[in-house]
Amino acid sequence: MGKITGFMEHERIEEGYKPVEERVKHYKEFVVGLNTDQAKVQGARCMDCGTPFCNSGCPVNNIIPDFNDLVYRDDWQNAFAVLDSTNNFPEFTGRICPAPCEAACVLNVNDDAVGIKSLEHAIIDRAWDEGWVAPRVAKHKTGKKVAVVGSGPAGMAAAQQLARAGHDVTLFEKNDRVGGLLRYGIPDFKMEKSHIDRRVEQMKAEGVTFRTGVMVGAAKDPLGKGSKVTNLAKETVTPEQLQKDFDAVVLTGGAEQSRDLPVPGRDLDGIHFAMEFLPQQNRVNAGDKVKGQLRADGKHVIVIGGGDTGSDCVGTSNRHGAVSVTQFELMPQPPEEENRPLTWPYWPIKLRTSSSHEEGCEREFAISTKEFIGEKGKVTGLKTVRVEWKDGKMQEVPGSEQILKADLVLLAMGFISPVATVLDAFGVEKDARGNARATVDFIGGYATNVPKVFAAGDIRRGQSLVVWAIREGRQAARSVDEFLMGFSDLPR
Repeated sequence: MGKITGFMEHERIEEGYKPVEERVKHYKEFVVGLNTDQAKVQGARCMDCGTPFCNSGCPVNNIIPDFNDLVYRDDWQNAFAVLDSTNNFPEFTGRICPAPCEAACVLNVNDDAVGIKSLEHAIIDRAWDEGWVAPRVAKHKTGKKVAVVGSGPAGMAAAQQLARAGHDVTLFEKNDRVGGLLRYGIPDFKMEKSHIDRRVEQMKAEGVTFRTGVMVGAAKDPLGKGSKVTNLAKETVTPEQLQKDFDAVVLTGGAEQSRDLPVPGRDLDGIHFAMEFLPQQNRVNAGDKVKGQLRADGKHVIVIGGGDTGSDCVGTSNRHGAVSVTQFELMPQPPEEENRPLTWPYWPIKLRTSSSHEEGCEREFAISTKEFIGEKGKVTGLKTVRVEWKDGKMQEVPGSEQILKADLVLLAMGFISPVATVLDAFGVEKDARGNARATVDFIGGYATNVPKVFAAGDIRRGQSLVVWAIREGRQAARSVDEFLMGFSDLPR
């Protein structure tokens, strides 16, 4: 694949970033993608490895060696055709996927992996520029109607696949705009929302009907117990109505129940879930007026949680003009380099520094919050303690308690389950983690215990990646198509 000796001749080329002092002044994307010559060099590095572990490392099973080779040979249109055959939205994954494919790259055993994500990014951006991304309208209509509930990446993928199979698809979204957490969770500086908007236009041309501002089943607290976000939907539709009006229903909501931190002082003002903080800035960027917006201007911000959501809070706080930003992680600091012979081809645990961290952030590892401290009802600091792990158990380090100043605390410790309202309204059985119970079997996969009701994405598998949501949406679409028609030509 590519150039036979390319992996020995060329080094990995990373995508670049615009300078920190420039990018923190706005909310636009700042990644500098590969140019044509750089992309061809990356494609040339793809080895003739025999067994391409990158394919199985990618949740949507992108045919990576093929599009690498086509980029190397300057055949960009066919590279796009290969990429488009397995991934409905490469512009999403090419920007925000952590790239498990690169961890699985055979070259990664003892060298730097091929820059697969950067090639995906380059291919799809060129495809849009050249006009190769066009609606694929079904040649024949089936007369079947499908409701998809939730317009995140799983719902969008399922809806698009089902529309291309000839079904009449209606996509329901509780928010005022389509995209789920892509729209109101991921900051614009990581992915501008124009990428969602043009996919929506493509899907409309393919026959998908979008109904925004519609809550399926009543929910006063759509982000789960303890959040201060109210239900913004303007209309409510009952599960009974959907089951009556449609031949199949696909539930593709997110895992929106935030993990809380129930320690003394939790009720103080100034302590918020990340998903109260991040969506507000996205709405402002979209031109909305947000009354009482949570802002980090002039504040000492502490973000509790060391993952991607926490990193997004860091980047947003820096753009607000925070005095200081500190991010907590309960686990000890991981090594800067993984033990490749031990971990390859699996996703390794190693220290990852995001672009938001580079913009300004103190990172504290092996630290736990014991208490929130406040004055006059407002948070002013945190009482913390260092922790260590012995015999598989977390223990406090004696004498390590300290108090850190904080004017704003953002809880970004992950999501434990979907908000139960929709599942309960449909009567869908849940697993031990509170997710919809449904298998991924080749035949009958994604079907719940409720007749003609399916579930896919985070609502079924729990908190996960965008690329996994796309995979589940595609696979669920095939199962629904097979359920409706007795067979399916859709790829799984």
